Amino acid sequence: MCCENNVLKGIIVALALVFIIILIIIIVNNGGNNGSANILVAIAELGDNTTLGTTDIKFSRNEIVEGTALSHEEGSSIININETGIYQISYQLYGVQDVTGTFNFNAVLLVNNTALNDTFNQSPVIRNSTSNRMTLTSTVILRLNSGDTLQLQGVSIEDIEYENARIDIEKIG
Repeated sequence: MCCENNVLKGIIVALALVFIIILIIIIVNNGGNNGSANILVAIAELGDNTTLGTTDIKFSRNEIVEGTALSHEEGSSIININETGIYQISYQLYGVQDVTGTFNFNAVLLVNNTALNDTFNQSPVIRNSTSNRMTLTSTVILRLNSGDTLQLQGVSIEDIEYENARIDIEKIG
């Protein structure tokens, strides 16, 4: 009986140690994730982007800024990448044209002032419509380097005004 109790106690201690080791591995592999998020959410509102047609989108308000991997000066179109890594970028860009006619606009992400063609997002071409309003959305994952700059650009030969926009960026690796 005595030996059986010692074996049982040994098994319980061994299982507890295995559990603690697994827990430590999970915490280390997830980076602890207690306050170490690197997220930027920037918002453009009515009046931020009055240039018609093709323009870099300015964001007047930073909704969320966590961590140091990303930075943005409110009112600017430029988002600074401060840490090399993999980033998930999602945006919404709302375009309006006040006159009836051809309506078409596009969006693209720029890194270091160079358009990334594989991020080009095109709206349908609408002709003679009375509802010339549309939102383009996209999510991409990019590998970016410390010192890079990121911008969202509205692209159109029509007189599109970009009344509001949102960009959500998270460093995921």
